[in-house]
Amino acid sequence: MTFSRLLVALVLSLLSLQVFARALGRQPHELVKPYKRAALQDIVTWDQYSIFVHGKRIFFYSGEVHPFRLPVPSLYLDIFHKIKALGYTGVSFYIDWALLEGQQGTFNGEGVFDLQPFLDAASQAGLYLLARPGPYINAEASGGGFPGWLQRTEEIYRTPAYVKYTDNYAANVGPILAKAQVTNGGPLILLQIENEYSNALAGLPFPDPQYFVDIEDQWRKAGIVIPFLNNDIGPNGLFTPGNISGSVDIYGFDDYPMGFNCKVPATWPSGSLPSNLRVLHDLESHTTPFAIIENQGGSFDPWGGPGYDNCAAWFNMEAERIVYKNDFSFGTTIMNMYMTYGGTNWGNLGFPGVYTSYDYGAIIAEDRTIAREKYSEAKLNANFAMASGDVYLTAVPTESAASGTFVSDNSLAVTPLKSNSTMFYVVRHGDYTSQASTPYRLTVTTSQGSISIPQLSSTLMLNGRDSKIHVTDYDVGGTNMLYASAEIFTWKAYGSYKVLILYGGPGETHEAAFVTTSNGRVLEGNGVTIKPTSGSLQLNWAVTSARKVVLIGSNFFVYLLDRNDAYNYWVLELPAPSPVNNFHDPGNTAVIVRAGYLLRTATFQGSTLALTGDINVTTTVEVVGYPEGVTGVSFNQFGASTARNPWGVIGGVATYTAPTFSLPVFTDLVWKVLDSLPETRPDYDDSAWTNADHTTSTNPFPFMTPTSLYGSDYGFNAGNLIYRGHFTANGKEDNAGTFSVNCTGGLAFGFSVWLDNTFLGSWPGNALDESNQQTLTLPALTAGQQVNLTVLIDQMGMKEAASIGSNAMKTPRGIMGYGLSGHANTDITWKITGNLGGEQYVDKTRGPLNEGGLFAERNGYHLPNPPSDPWALGKPFNGLSAAGVYFYTTNFNLNIPAGYDVPLAFQFERTATDDSATQNYRCQLYVNGYQFGKFINNIGPQYTFPVPEGILNYKGVNYIGLSLWSLSGAGSVVKGLQLISTATIQSGFGTVALSPQPSWTARPGAY
Repeated sequence: MTFSRLLVALVLSLLSLQVFARALGRQPHELVKPYKRAALQDIVTWDQYSIFVHGKRIFFYSGEVHPFRLPVPSLYLDIFHKIKALGYTGVSFYIDWALLEGQQGTFNGEGVFDLQPFLDAASQAGLYLLARPGPYINAEASGGGFPGWLQRTEEIYRTPAYVKYTDNYAANVGPILAKAQVTNGGPLILLQIENEYSNALAGLPFPDPQYFVDIEDQWRKAGIVIPFLNNDIGPNGLFTPGNISGSVDIYGFDDYPMGFNCKVPATWPSGSLPSNLRVLHDLESHTTPFAIIENQGGSFDPWGGPGYDNCAAWFNMEAERIVYKNDFSFGTTIMNMYMTYGGTNWGNLGFPGVYTSYDYGAIIAEDRTIAREKYSEAKLNANFAMASGDVYLTAVPTESAASGTFVSDNSLAVTPLKSNSTMFYVVRHGDYTSQASTPYRLTVTTSQGSISIPQLSSTLMLNGRDSKIHVTDYDVGGTNMLYASAEIFTWKAYGSYKVLILYGGPGETHEAAFVTTSNGRVLEGNGVTIKPTSGSLQLNWAVTSARKVVLIGSNFFVYLLDRNDAYNYWVLELPAPSPVNNFHDPGNTAVIVRAGYLLRTATFQGSTLALTGDINVTTTVEVVGYPEGVTGVSFNQFGASTARNPWGVIGGVATYTAPTFSLPVFTDLVWKVLDSLPETRPDYDDSAWTNADHTTSTNPFPFMTPTSLYGSDYGFNAGNLIYRGHFTANGKEDNAGTFSVNCTGGLAFGFSVWLDNTFLGSWPGNALDESNQQTLTLPALTAGQQVNLTVLIDQMGMKEAASIGSNAMKTPRGIMGYGLSGHANTDITWKITGNLGGEQYVDKTRGPLNEGGLFAERNGYHLPNPPSDPWALGKPFNGLSAAGVYFYTTNFNLNIPAGYDVPLAFQFERTATDDSATQNYRCQLYVNGYQFGKFINNIGPQYTFPVPEGILNYKGVNYIGLSLWSLSGAGSVVKGLQLISTATIQSGFGTVALSPQPSWTARPGAY
């Protein structure tokens, strides 16, 4: 989701369905063509409320994860454990076509591009999958997932004429997905058709039902039988079931209410929280569940942006409370959080609007840690949804949701939802950005009549940027909770007893009442008022950091928690018989555990409850809800000294022991250095280069030079481009002669120009410009002198193709124009290079985008164990004394103890931006051959580059390659570089396998 797409979505979300209906020449629910796809299976079904899997209602509460942004297949399960532990039931994932078919007609889905480990890990974790294979995905990926060779096609993208280019991709990816369908025992239950096919340039047929039919047919021919859905960019009502040919089974759309500006975390956009989405849904697609296919989970960050820590602080736990509970108020039962784990734009896979990190400010950080509070807040929301089956069947009552209708203060807004006899009241400030703390009383409808709560104290409190879900007549395993102002985390029934967990914000006062004649008594804590009334039992308490436990009758345990303590609780489902296995089922038995950093799994080993998880401090583990017959608990296979408190809580201590390890000091290592821009030498031989001699091009942007100098016309689609221009001096250049050149490479690109070995100048780049023209002064030339120009351009990826009919993805990269004093442009003949082989790329292991055109890259010296013995000694901290490119290599050993997750990151020290003589430089960081960092000192904002275990060898030797490109005539140095640990976690995850890391071998034809 890009910023331009957000603007479209916001505008569209304000319009009524009638506007869209007129645009399509129809009225709401008018069947232009009767269209109903015959059911191809009966395992995944749906009604207007939710989907069913194996006949059970499922809230598809999922997190977006892109396998291509974590090229360590053995870590997929780690991410999935962390998502499953939230209470989520699924994962949504894009597939990047560009990485799988970098050469037209050749599909490469092996190694880190193999989808099978991702599918297998989902099954092992017990997470259902929504596949989103595109072919267009956007995703802030280069070309929106389109391969570079598609730039040379003449057909309009995303129209019937273009579909033929996707045939090979669909024919290869489709069977992989088909095999993983739930109908074959796999995790895949839904497939999205296309991606945000929601707007087109004027004059094109739109929406084009034939295009959707063609795409659907590709997947059906490949064996896909599960339901199709779409993700409209906003609630436009496009391709809703039954409207036109190509209609999907389940209609869905994207929702990014807060936009993408993380600059000032405390500032939220006013008036952006939608309130009419349920009304639109009922008009547009009333027969399908309410589905938000991309729901805001953070924000991408552009070059020069504020950084992802800002994005996490901006769309934070407060935003989750408001936005996600607002989504509940619409009756949402398919809800996918974009992103849940963002990962890394390694190997040039990002589009020009993003840098190497794709952290997204998500609940799971790029380094896979879960320390952000928003992770814990997401767990509270998801577990409420999983515990509250009635929330699947809600409908907005006829009462208005206007401010003040149900509350004593009209600055608050309440949306009431009714499901059977249960009512849910979603409360927030009318101005969702408000930071006011507002006391209020809530008037609710119950089975015992209208009640104003609280009954035993004066008011409730809604603090700024918060939202509450109050309930009435809520069934807790056969006991009617008449009302509760505190929020529900979870509840479970275990044969002879049951457990309910309620929580509130720090310092709040809450109240709950239960329809029972039983008495209540406090087992733990103090400050709880218990008042029996006619037919009910009321509890009132002030929220403090001390836990309170109340026993109602002899077998109903009610835990009253501070929200910060509720963060420490986990609900883990126990494995069920086939076909459910590890997947979510409302009838599954689950345990409730108070622990620490992370719980991963829960299984039985005899009568012992075996838990696995991670800790970062010594932690008390308490199992507060568990099936009868459990006599003990173990943690990470180590038996705990089990203790049982008077009311049956089983506990033990998981001891944290800090590991001992050391990290390399890069300034102390032996580095080798190589000139990686030998092209500036007068005697350099470029005879093996590609002649830039095309006099025609299919690119819709006409070239203004004698021959095309567009990189894509010659198959160079990623990384650095280098041009060599040859001419003969004629003596007319004179002392004031100039060479003028206009280059484009995408946002934050840069370029440098040499005449032979004389540096003429550079464009260092900025965050806003994707092209630039420089007029550079020539040195004195002698008539008849053979002269060589060298132009080095950093291309930042291809634009996306969001709007149908747009040629943005074909925006050229390279030299757009030039002029040389005293010469016609035809006097210069050009050669071009990028990565060795272009689309016939050499390194199939790391894919078509990982390398660029630097000499070291073309020769594979970024791969482990290059032939560096004859290279000179030299460190990047000494750098260059003039403009140019040096390539540095070194090795170091790691020995991280087993049983620990120690995320590592390479951290550059930024050269001060006021030091204009040396600040303009760029680095590419290669780790065991994988490009995991593109550092642009003068633009930023990224200076820390996480690299996962599996790319880094934690038990052996690691090879580092570092290019340093000085765009300044004064030269540049890497001011500082260190390897840091971002966390030290004692983990029950297990072993991480190395991703494929083939070493250097001589490359035939390398130049």
